[in-house]
Amino acid sequence: MIDTVKLLSLAVATPDNIILQSEAAETAGRLFSERFQDFKYLARVFESTGIRKRHVARPLSWFEQPHGWQDRMAAYVEVATELFRRTATGALQRAGIEAHQVDCIVTVSSTGVVTPSLEARLAGELGFRCDIERVPIFGLGCAAGVSGLAIASKMARSRPGAVVLFVSIELCSLAFRLDELTRPNIIATALFGDGAAACVLRAGDGGIAEIESTGEHLFPDSLGIMGWKIDDTGFGIVLEQSLPVFAETHVRAAIEGILDRAGLSLLDVDRFICHPGGARVLAALESALGLEPGSLDIEREVIGDYGNMSSPTVLFVLERAIAAGLPERSALVAMGPGFTASCITLKRVA
Repeated sequence: MIDTVKLLSLAVATPDNIILQSEAAETAGRLFSERFQDFKYLARVFESTGIRKRHVARPLSWFEQPHGWQDRMAAYVEVATELFRRTATGALQRAGIEAHQVDCIVTVSSTGVVTPSLEARLAGELGFRCDIERVPIFGLGCAAGVSGLAIASKMARSRPGAVVLFVSIELCSLAFRLDELTRPNIIATALFGDGAAACVLRAGDGGIAEIESTGEHLFPDSLGIMGWKIDDTGFGIVLEQSLPVFAETHVRAAIEGILDRAGLSLLDVDRFICHPGGARVLAALESALGLEPGSLDIEREVIGDYGNMSSPTVLFVLERAIAAGLPERSALVAMGPGFTASCITLKRVA
């Protein structure tokens, strides 16, 4: 019998700087209202998102000054390194595993670029072995909390007994732009925050939940829905206004296809644990998946407390779902650039 991959632990962390949504709205109004004709109309997004506060890599005053690649990536290295340290250490401690027992590290991030990669920078300090396998992944965006975890689970399944550490880190706030007088950039200032999460996986006994199945669906002709455009100043967000409509129209068939390949259906899932991309996206997912309006309650709590942190956000939801008690089968769902839908089913360990 082949050992199944188990989620042994999960830890999350955020930067120490907190921005209240009221503060973000006031600052954005001061910086954009006289330069962007439709700002008064778009300003309503600061209230409609349901976000109360966000954690960010730098104090609010930092974002009122212009910054280029060097400033942004220096901030990324500093803060992402600290969040990696905190989440990896926390997840390993909760799993009762020492750093030298880790065989592979999978790290996902789409909001910063650093070489050597984060896990290499911390290897000596944290005590990882010299023969550890490193898999840094860039470009999966908001979907990476699910698709990256799926990749980590496959690494664990290929070598029963091996310990795999999965780390998701995003500093979305470092992409806020004073020079981008566009609708997507204004929405980004109201929606995105920063955070990180780490999981420990191993094929064998014990754990919190079994990684039962994984899958992705890449939608054709959808590259322009979400992503980055990159220039001398840094990342600039690409975010189509039609995303919630696209999700409501197309996601159900994609998730049904992923589940069908695993011999499952929507009715076999007791609880969907979704990436909370925004209030409208959550409503679209509830409609698409045939859920009662408001049933993605933990998702709304998380986005209210942290905003959309991109890839780790779904793992913040999973942490709260674990604390509340997982049902027999859950499905993690996230969407990201590509445009892609990712899904993992989890079975509760008795």
